[in-house]
Amino acid sequence: MGRRSIHTPEELRELILQAATDIVSQNGLEGLSARELAKRIGYSPGTLYNVFDNLDDLLLTIEARLLDDLAERLAQADTSGTPKERVQKLAETYYAFTQECPNLWNLLQQHRLPADYPIPEWYKSKLESLLVPIQAALEPMLANADANCKRRAARTFWATLHGVTSLSTTNKLSPITGSEHGVLVNELVDIYLAGMGKLHPATVGTKAPAR
Repeated sequence: MGRRSIHTPEELRELILQAATDIVSQNGLEGLSARELAKRIGYSPGTLYNVFDNLDDLLLTIEARLLDDLAERLAQADTSGTPKERVQKLAETYYAFTQECPNLWNLLQQHRLPADYPIPEWYKSKLESLLVPIQAALEPMLANADANCKRRAARTFWATLHGVTSLSTTNKLSPITGSEHGVLVNELVDIYLAGMGKLHPATVGTKAPAR
């Protein structure tokens, strides 16, 4: 049974968010329910829906915080050295972040919105923010490429890196590759940048392939 509110709306929102984050971190998405959340915070299940529209709204907010934390970590990453070293350090930072709390990171893949539930624009902007440091690191190697090419390059690299890290946090990568996850991240950078050298030899100092 619920108790009388002793928190301000802002405090209650934070209480719910923290409790939900803890549940997902400990037990994964399948461990989260309105009933379990209510038990954690000491309120009735209906209290949740006075603060958030539904569980999807709550989960999107948790994901947004996770993306903000990752964006901040990438912004603080050491990006000294050669362009390749900058990309390598960003990839290693991204990978390390995903390993800190696998269940929470997996929320990004496991949470599926209903077909009639549009992805909020603010959520899309947070995803876009992850591409900013990646594109900035790749740009010196794409100096002569147009803006669309630079944008695609950043998205392709991010999607591939995201796939490797997401598979690693679900323990589905090693049985397939037989390699350490960190090694695969390094190989991804090497192979991707080598491919860029074939596409844009003038910008990365790689000879064009013979025809």
